[in-house]
Amino acid sequence: MDQPTPGARAALRARLRSGPLGRRVAQLDLRLYHAIRRDLHVPHLVAPVREFSATGEHAAVWLGIGGIGTILDARHRGEWARATAAVGVAYLLNTAIKNAIGRRRPAIEGLPQLMATPTGLSFPSAHASSSFAAAYAFSPLLPPTPLYAGATAMAVSRVYLGVHYPSDIAAGALLGTLVARTVSPRGGRRARSSTPAGADRSST
Repeated sequence: MDQPTPGARAALRARLRSGPLGRRVAQLDLRLYHAIRRDLHVPHLVAPVREFSATGEHAAVWLGIGGIGTILDARHRGEWARATAAVGVAYLLNTAIKNAIGRRRPAIEGLPQLMATPTGLSFPSAHASSSFAAAYAFSPLLPPTPLYAGATAMAVSRVYLGVHYPSDIAAGALLGTLVARTVSPRGGRRARSSTPAGADRSST
């Protein structure tokens, strides 16, 4: 697994030495990180959580769901295409922001990362942004409760595995939701009934 680098440790120290607000956020990040990564740690759950989290790499699971929906659901093909595009845009924008900000992944002594990652960059979490973009954009097409449960589990898995701070996933979730609201504005609410406006309705 990835080991903390001197640069990652220096980045954490810089956050803790920043202004009052930045220091409070960093301290809260550390408290929540310890609670999830250490206090909730169950050794036999690491492997399944790692496998689940890997399905979100590069937004793969969500793009796959969108692609299948686009192919199979001809009636709502346009909605599926827009929703899937929202996931892709969220992922690409997140990657650009992450490269621009350059925050390093967690480097906590005694709590090594439990999963290999493509890069050492952390903020915002692309898993969280793509997952919450999918939850919002796909919700007119699929039941929203399991979508948001899956998105939340995907985001929290990143902290559980030690590869993100809580603020990374919070920022990613916000970014993904905002992108989906822009690209797929019908997301977030169930599709309306397909009954034609002029169809007869039985009277009571």
